[in-house]
Amino acid sequence: MAKLTKEEIVAALEEMTVVELNELVKAVEEKFGVTAAAPVAVGNAAPAEEEEAAAGPTEVSLILKAVGASKVQVIKAVQAITGLSLIEAKKVVDGAPVAVKEHISPVEAEEHKKALVAAGAEVEIK
Repeated sequence: MAKLTKEEIVAALEEMTVVELNELVKAVEEKFGVTAAAPVAVGNAAPAEEEEAAAGPTEVSLILKAVGASKVQVIKAVQAITGLSLIEAKKVVDGAPVAVKEHISPVEAEEHKKALVAAGAEVEIK
């Protein structure tokens, strides 16, 4: 097999969908025994923890409370948010009330909430 250049790899990644990229990351993690998590700097965390406590929660969960009238649209929204297959997203929606995503930033949760509410779902951020 010919060795690919960085530019060729980047070009291939640009053409992939979010779901395909998610699957690629999982495959690389399994193949090489690594994780795609960002490294965390260790140091004097006490001042940062105090600031975070004053600013509010840094991690929240997005809860799907009820599906609403347009179940198909909600399934598609859950699929887009989670990167799950259509069948897996349907199982999540059918299990409502259920956590769609956990341990995410409040900003990300608000964006996902808007998409789900636009699809007709009843959503809560905890």
